[in-house]
Amino acid sequence: MVLFESPSADRTGPHILTAIRHYLSELLARDALLRNVDFRRYWFSSILNGFGGQISALALPLCSAILLRASPSQMGMLMACQAIPFALFALPAGVLLDRSRKLPILLGSEVVQALTLASIPAAYWLGLLSMHWMYAVAFVLGSCTVVGGGAEQIFLTFLIGRDGLIDAQSKFAASDSASRLISPGVAGILIQWLTAPYAILVNAAGFVVSVLNLRRISVRDPQPAPSDKHPLRDIRDGFIFIWGHPLLRTLAWAAGVWHLLFYGYAALAILFATRELGMSPGVLGAAQMVGGVGVFISSMVIKPLNRRFGAGVTLLIGTAATTLGFVLMPAIPTALFGSSMATTVAFASLSLFFDCGVMLFFMPYMAMRQKVTPDAFLGRMISTMRFLTVATAPLGALAAGYIAEHLSIRTGMACVGAGGILLTIAMALSKPIRDVRPERPVGATLDA
Repeated sequence: MVLFESPSADRTGPHILTAIRHYLSELLARDALLRNVDFRRYWFSSILNGFGGQISALALPLCSAILLRASPSQMGMLMACQAIPFALFALPAGVLLDRSRKLPILLGSEVVQALTLASIPAAYWLGLLSMHWMYAVAFVLGSCTVVGGGAEQIFLTFLIGRDGLIDAQSKFAASDSASRLISPGVAGILIQWLTAPYAILVNAAGFVVSVLNLRRISVRDPQPAPSDKHPLRDIRDGFIFIWGHPLLRTLAWAAGVWHLLFYGYAALAILFATRELGMSPGVLGAAQMVGGVGVFISSMVIKPLNRRFGAGVTLLIGTAATTLGFVLMPAIPTALFGSSMATTVAFASLSLFFDCGVMLFFMPYMAMRQKVTPDAFLGRMISTMRFLTVATAPLGALAAGYIAEHLSIRTGMACVGAGGILLTIAMALSKPIRDVRPERPVGATLDA
């Protein structure tokens, strides 16, 4: 069959391409960050890793819960293994980051993550996959997050400057929302088609491409000046700096309690969806796709909220939204109104609200702490804050798993919700957070 196109169709194609090029040119001209080629490369790697990370975020726990038939206590241990490296390595990692170039550390971390993720399908193929293997994988991935994640945040600050952090975070939130809209559904299909272990290969391949892309960045962060101070003195200085800053001190305890609750929630969420609500991997992936809408909403409202209320109030809004998710999720009945479809819709709706709250919590949190910290302390500040905020997270995961195994999954999640209510009240009463207003710089709380 021969298809004929009209002359007008021949002319329409170039006109559309010209219009698209014109729109992109105007977008680049208006946005200083998008004119930065190195930032665009950095953002592409962030999108790639975010897409793959969302697949692994579903595939890893499903691999444990369904394939290996993990108990609630084992799921709690799995989440704890991801957080334990923060307690072990966060402080020395801060000293390392302040004394080293960040980009090589970031690249090395992504290589290790690619190899670690690829070990899961290899172990499954060889018949070696077990919960102990999954614990080891979680520990290594958590260790890479401690070191490589810190390097990533500092390198971004060097790449675009502190004034561009909120704008950059809103762009990351927009791309995260797209990955949350697409990845869980793709993950559900891949898991049912390939099985969970092999679906994880998508994330491993993404890290490989990301490394090749990041190596093309032309900007190189400078080698810090050599230090003759003992590493323990540097660690002590990091603690002193955070303790002496009212805002950082407040953010440390608030984020610490939030992580304690979040890890407890995350340890039980997949078990709750699959065993209490009877959701299959495909349905669960589709429901979690709706969470991407929540991330997209947060990317749209973060800048207006910051301009109107300030980063502190925006942080409180995010905390309240996640708490509502903590409280309402375990209240979903097995068959809402006698329908499993209604149950899935309820789960998806709460995922949207919860994910929006998570982003509204983390974007101002990271921007505030980096904006008030001088370059010489960035590595120690980030790593010390990570130590203070995530070191307690294993306790939350283990406690939630213990309660779920000895009482019920719903009871464990309800305890997380009660903790969220207390945290929201305590943060709302905190003066350093409330005092961060749009009409004065974040660092003004130092003199408050």
